[in-house]
Amino acid sequence: MADFHQNGNITTLHNLRCRHAGQMAHEISVFAETRKITLILPCLYSELEGPALTGILKELAQVPYLHRIIIGLDQADEQQYRHARSFFANLPQNHAVIWNDSPRLTDLQSHLQGLGLAPQEPGKGKNVWSCIGYLLACADSSVMAIHDCDIVTYDRQMLDRLVYPVVNPTFPFQMAKGFYPRIGEGKLNGRVTRLLVSPLLIALKKVIGDRDYLDYLRSFRYPLSGEFAIRTPTLPDLRIPSDWGLEIGVLSEAWRNLAPKSVCQVEIADNYDHKHQDLSPEDANRGLSRMSTDICKAIFRKLAADGTVFTPNTFRTLKATYYRSALDLLEGYYTDAKMNGLELDRHKEEKSIELFAENIIRAGQVFLDNPHETPFIPTWNRVHSADPEFLLRLKTAVSEDLTEFTPGS
Repeated sequence: MADFHQNGNITTLHNLRCRHAGQMAHEISVFAETRKITLILPCLYSELEGPALTGILKELAQVPYLHRIIIGLDQADEQQYRHARSFFANLPQNHAVIWNDSPRLTDLQSHLQGLGLAPQEPGKGKNVWSCIGYLLACADSSVMAIHDCDIVTYDRQMLDRLVYPVVNPTFPFQMAKGFYPRIGEGKLNGRVTRLLVSPLLIALKKVIGDRDYLDYLRSFRYPLSGEFAIRTPTLPDLRIPSDWGLEIGVLSEAWRNLAPKSVCQVEIADNYDHKHQDLSPEDANRGLSRMSTDICKAIFRKLAADGTVFTPNTFRTLKATYYRSALDLLEGYYTDAKMNGLELDRHKEEKSIELFAENIIRAGQVFLDNPHETPFIPTWNRVHSADPEFLLRLKTAVSEDLTEFTPGS
């Protein structure tokens, strides 16, 4: 079953559970004989100590069709890297743990710095970018999938449903974006999507007028999901934001590089829960406060690149319009939650809206004060142009780390 949204013509594929779970995995295995699939797992070392990742690995160990798993490991010292190697060792698939803080990768970062091409800050964006570079250096995969490492309700069928639209040769899709209901522990979750992105897009349309890009973003039911699959030929030209705007940034790149009919969203789970970020109202550089600012900047940058002119008055009007739109949506969320026996704390929701409204102004000010800011990590095509040997050096550095720092040595 598929329905086509009027805005953006993004195909939505629903999870109707019409066939046996193993049937889809079998079909993917057949497709994967000629279209190899690589899964990227960006993670922090701290996630190895949480409950989610152990369950994810148990599920992934039963996935028959993965050609390779690339684990990008952040914030780890040598002892922790060795432990991570042991932690992932039970994966039966070919896999590589990329130690992003290793001396070898640090030297490569310094080399890029000298070329003016290094990622400006650590984080998920840089981690994913490095993993994509390693995937491109291996040059043997047709499809890349990515999902987060904090999904406490993970089931391997999530991956089946995520990659199927892209790996199926009879489908036209170049990219599939995952979506799912955000309900957990009897609560309505997904605060940033519900309380920031949805009303912000409504407000932007009122303030700056109709934009195809806004209609496109509004077509996605969960634009901030960390789960997507994409065909690898598009990766060398993919511009990845270095901040919390990664998910919006990837959707924006798909908008720039792909026809809408080649992008779909697919329902990958009936139940999804993961680690929840703190709101962090006291610190604009942490938690959902930082995330909301970066997401706003990502949207503003894309609209500016398409010709929208922003002024301080625009952002002041946008803040007021957003605030009213968010409160209106909150009424619907509240009644929806009550109808389904879910908790929703209206006071906390309104406090979040107030913080996000302030961060719209903050993001707008940063945008206006830094007109020459280049928030995107350079594409791998540009890196290759500056240093044709870099991808080989990256692959070699990862291989040497894997050889030298073996578990227990």
